[in-house]
This record gives sequence, C-alpha cells and structure tokens, in this order.
Amino acid sequence: MRRVRYSVAASLDGFIAGPNGEFDWIPMDPTIDFNAFYSTIDTVLMGRGTYKIVQTQKERGGVEEPQPNSYVFSRTLKPEDHPDVTIVADDAGGVVAGLKERDGRDIWLMGGGILFRSLLDAGVVDTVEIGIVPILLGSGIPVLPAGETPARLEHVRSETFPSGIILAKYVVV
Repeated sequence: MRRVRYSVAASLDGFIAGPNGEFDWIPMDPTIDFNAFYSTIDTVLMGRGTYKIVQTQKERGGVEEPQPNSYVFSRTLKPEDHPDVTIVADDAGGVVAGLKERDGRDIWLMGGGILFRSLLDAGVVDTVEIGIVPILLGSGIPVLPAGETPARLEHVRSETFPSGIILAKYVVV
C-alpha cells in the first residue's frame, strides 16, 4: 500500500513557516537529492495556504519540481477556478484513505500543519520526515497545531547535511 509521507522543513523551534507564511529562512542545500525524493512520489497533498504559496512560486518561475497529481484541501476554493488540481472540501481522511488504496508511488503531504493534524487524527499519515533547519523563528506556523490526539513515532534514521539541516525520519506507530 502507498504511504502518506509528511515531509517538510521546520525551524528548530518547530515552525514550518514564519508568522506571515514566509519560508525564506530555509537554505537550499545542494547535497540534498530532491530528485530522488520526487521519484518516490506521484501525488501531492496540500492545504489552501501551501497551495497559494506554490501558485505564487510558479508565477515567479520558482517551482522546478515535477507537478504530480495534486490535491488541495479547502472549503473555500472553487474547483472550476483551479482546473490543474483536485479540490477536496470534505472528508479529508476518507479521500486520502482512498488514495492510499490506489496503485502508485508514495503520497507527499507537502503542508500545512492544519492538514497534517487532520490527516494524523484520521490515522492516514504513515511517516513524518522533518528537515530541521538550524534557526529559531520564535513564532510562525507550527509543524503540528494543537489537538486532542497524541501520535507516537518510531525513529527510522537521521541524516545531517553540510547546511546544518538534520533530516529526521519517523514512522507513525
């Protein structure tokens, strides 16, 4: 079965973006093999906020990675206004559970934190892969917003890169 992989960069103090959604603090480490990662996925999940950031980057010519099947979880976006993605307004957990049963490669939960919380609570997230960036932001968008359900993780491996980023990989138990 396909895995849902929450793979994000986060500050050492646990934020995936600054208070206004900024992510310019994330260094581009040339030793990180993004192409190897992209070859393992064929579907991307993102919340509305992450989708807007991706759209802005595309308009500026800053998105170079392949654009696989993309699902955007939003109650406000209209599908007819975004024909290049699938808009999901309800039952995020059920939709993702269905995606996991289809043939294909892994599914990248690209962001954001609210979607991660929702899918973690629904029991459909398989791995958490966080690139810990050596910076303290002090505030911003958290890796995981507050919620009722704790999640136990089992460490799989960690890797340190020249930029100081530590990639920590866990399986959701």
